[in-house]
Amino acid sequence: MHVVIVGCGRVGSTLALSLISSGHSVAVVDRKSDAFFRLRDNFAGQTITGIGFDRDVLEQAGIKQASAVVAVTNGDNSNILVARVARESFGIEKVVARISDPKRAEIYERLGIATVATVKWTSDRILRRILPDLPAVEWTDPSSSIVLVERALPDNLVGEKILELEIKGARISALRRLSTAVIPDSKTLVQQGDVAYFTVEKDSVNALDEFLKRGKS
Repeated sequence: MHVVIVGCGRVGSTLALSLISSGHSVAVVDRKSDAFFRLRDNFAGQTITGIGFDRDVLEQAGIKQASAVVAVTNGDNSNILVARVARESFGIEKVVARISDPKRAEIYERLGIATVATVKWTSDRILRRILPDLPAVEWTDPSSSIVLVERALPDNLVGEKILELEIKGARISALRRLSTAVIPDSKTLVQQGDVAYFTVEKDSVNALDEFLKRGKS
């Protein structure tokens, strides 16, 4: 898959290198050419100096062939503009924007644009948004028998009661919905775009992922 990344700071460069190492093609855009020093000398992706929300620059970065666009500059306004151009002008479905303002983040989550805050694990979280099948473990207990994992819920579960989902060896502990975390109760229904945090027996993680993949079909 081809990914366009706007912003070559710590998050953008880390994300670009991770994607390249996983066999994906990447184009990185930054308005300052010296920002690319964060990439290795043998970086196999494309680097473009320019304004990230400029359509000509995005086309040069291959946005028409892209499966995902990530906006991780230092400014919320720039990231919002990039996200909107990618979604509205080029029809990119997987768009992730780094937005520090929680009120703005909620608005764009409602528009289907995934948002992440400025936290040390931002690059990992972005990878999960654009590569939803990427295995990820948030936490492991000291005995290594229970783990906490983050997974997107498939659309075919929309309308189902969270606490009635029968997944052997796994239980949903919390949901991330429109940039807000909630603890489900007996009345909570799955909504489109929900991301769940599962407490899972370690040996049941693969079974959980298979359950969710079947749900996507």
